[in-house]
Amino acid sequence: MSDCKPRGTPCKQKLEWSECEPFDLQRYREIVGSLIYLMMWTRPDISWVVTRLSHFLSKPLQCHWITLKHVLRYLKGTAHYDLSYRKCKKGLRITGYTDSDWASSMEDRRSTSGYCFSLVEDGPLISWKSRKQQIVALSTCEAEYIALTAAVQEVMYLSHFVKSIGITYDQLPIIYEDNQGTIALANNPTKHQRSKHIDVRYHFIRSEVNKGFELKYCPTEEMLADIMTKPATKQQLNKFKTLLFGR
Repeated sequence: MSDCKPRGTPCKQKLEWSECEPFDLQRYREIVGSLIYLMMWTRPDISWVVTRLSHFLSKPLQCHWITLKHVLRYLKGTAHYDLSYRKCKKGLRITGYTDSDWASSMEDRRSTSGYCFSLVEDGPLISWKSRKQQIVALSTCEAEYIALTAAVQEVMYLSHFVKSIGITYDQLPIIYEDNQGTIALANNPTKHQRSKHIDVRYHFIRSEVNKGFELKYCPTEEMLADIMTKPATKQQLNKFKTLLFGR
């Protein structure tokens, strides 16, 4: 792939994986394993597609291999991308974005959760994740609420970690969410008939709002975590490049 033609996005906007011939299991696992390592440490922009491809480690097909080669072509053209950490003149504040893609998995109709965090307004990221949810969400609001739960757990961990290494900040951490219903559900302690089916363990968010972090609305077009839940476009990658990599 060293002489391949670069691509502008990590994968196609619509992945159509129909039944096709099996692919070399060992080769597929070796490449996906390398991409997982790369995704975890330096390349948040490939989180969604690598996570998606990792679901087929037990039985990869030729169509999965084609998508995998697309990722490699994208990395060929963006090999110079890296996380650029530098001294910040402004105050530090843990800032996070969370999003979900409701019922996105065609295999089991589970949703995808995504979040990302930084310590400064203009990046780069210090933590990010894309993961299929463990239960089937019955609505967009529920899927967003489950994704928010994962983000709250991460912000609690980051807050304790930052304090343990002697870093202080004046403002509470902030999490941006693009679903108004999810924000209302997190802020309102009253249970409603239409939301009480949500698993009890996800309601711990309410005890943390305004105590451990701030929860604010973010328009969908400004939602950085959107690229953690679905295929990213060229426009999104260019728009969020600074927030992702810090330059």
